[in-house]
Amino acid sequence: MKLSALCPHSGSFAANDHLKKQIQWLLFLRVLFLSLMLGISVLLQTKNSPIFLPPLHYLAYFIAGLYLFTILSALVLRVIHCYSRFGYLQITLDTLVVTLLVFFTGASQSVFTVVYFFPIVMGAFMLFRRGSLLFAALSTMLFGALLIVEHDGYAARFVPAYPDQLTNLQMLLHYFTIYTLTFFLVAILSSMLSTRLQKTEAELFQTISDYGRLSLLYKQIFDDINTGIITVNADRRVTSINRAAEYITGYNASEVLGRKISQVFPALETARLYEERRHLAVISRKNGETIPVGYACSRLNAPDDNESGSLYTLQDLSQIKKMEAQVQQAEKMATIGEMAAGIAHELRNPLAAISGAVQLLDGETRESSINKRLFSIIMRESDRLDATIHEFLLFSKPVNPEKEWFSLRALAQEALETLSQDPAWDSTLTLDLEILTDLDCWGDPQLIRQVLLNLIANSANACRNMEKGRIVLRAKETPGAAVLLEIEDNGHGIPEAIQERIFEPFFTTRETGTGLGLAIVRQIVQSHGGEISLRDSQPQGTIFSVSLPLP
Repeated sequence: MKLSALCPHSGSFAANDHLKKQIQWLLFLRVLFLSLMLGISVLLQTKNSPIFLPPLHYLAYFIAGLYLFTILSALVLRVIHCYSRFGYLQITLDTLVVTLLVFFTGASQSVFTVVYFFPIVMGAFMLFRRGSLLFAALSTMLFGALLIVEHDGYAARFVPAYPDQLTNLQMLLHYFTIYTLTFFLVAILSSMLSTRLQKTEAELFQTISDYGRLSLLYKQIFDDINTGIITVNADRRVTSINRAAEYITGYNASEVLGRKISQVFPALETARLYEERRHLAVISRKNGETIPVGYACSRLNAPDDNESGSLYTLQDLSQIKKMEAQVQQAEKMATIGEMAAGIAHELRNPLAAISGAVQLLDGETRESSINKRLFSIIMRESDRLDATIHEFLLFSKPVNPEKEWFSLRALAQEALETLSQDPAWDSTLTLDLEILTDLDCWGDPQLIRQVLLNLIANSANACRNMEKGRIVLRAKETPGAAVLLEIEDNGHGIPEAIQERIFEPFFTTRETGTGLGLAIVRQIVQSHGGEISLRDSQPQGTIFSVSLPLP
């Protein structure tokens, strides 16, 4: 059977729990209120102004029975679920107890008649207007019955020493009318007060609930926003720090809370406070690394503080600085491309004429002539210069890849075969291909072939003069929807001081190099929306990583 069937007045869990607490207060106040009233009446009774009270042992029995009944009610309250019916029962019994108390202490002459207010008020606060009017009516009927019993002389049969009987009918009606009006007046006023109190509690609960939601929303925004936020009080001590600020600075909240901001982040204290413009500073992270940040400081007025604090907003500028460097590099490369196109047009035609003339002269020269060797040098250097101009043209030309699906393993094998046909290729070099046959890549096959040729040739030069030179090509598909291609060698490696410059045009450490091979590689990879990087291999050598996104 459902709870609603057993307890038709039961509402939500919160309302039921609230009613249970009010019943507990009723049990407590019943014992306290009646015990104090009876005790004070006994102590203050004198011979000159006696108060009609039953013998003390009867009062003791009454209080003991009241205590026992309250204890039993408290035990029952722990096992029941229908608190509204139990509340009605308790207040009804309280009204009967008050009636007995008034009857045995003089009825119309009893000083305890006002105790009828107790069940009426409790009915209003527990059961609202219906409860207060109900118990006002019940108190009126019981008090009227007492007056009738007293008027007809039946009270003396129970209490021999009963006060003077109420023989005047007009006086009986007077008592009944006055107390009836008083009971209902108390019922109406207490019900109005309880209704207003209930409304106030509901509004307070809603306000607390709204405040809790706002607090949760504020905390979520404070923790999830990408901008770092640090607040300090008037003593310049850190009071809060969000996750973004923890990530930027490397410090946990527990490591900076309560400390002065000048001790943790002294660079943030250099600018004048509360300026609208943002400032630039270099701060030290927990691991000792220094990073550029942009920050602003604004006044933070707390409503409960007489003194204001400050709020710092931080932004890590490391990525922005890198992007600025990339833009500058792109502008530099565009300028170089224009220059390369101009050089190609200016030099290629004269170079072709020089090469043709040297070939004619070489054909008319005897084998033993010294000019033969000189013509050979001219031809070799002309070819080298022509190769440089060719790379200039490749670098200066905008890269517009025509993408398609192709087998990466087949393309890698083709590139290796092409390089192995070069007379200058080191045949002692070991090549390992760790690429699955079914791994397909999305891109321009001709451009990716050029990337493989340049990177493998670069690794082969790094392994030159090595006893057991080895190059490994591996590839796999990453969870980020991209193909990761790695070219690893065990050559002499690249010094850390120049690792950031090897992709710059014209930068080379080889006497015969043009410095454009890796620059062309990066240009092709970026045109595919990919990334290229390098790192040291263990125990020696270099690993170039090329990431190509998939559609």
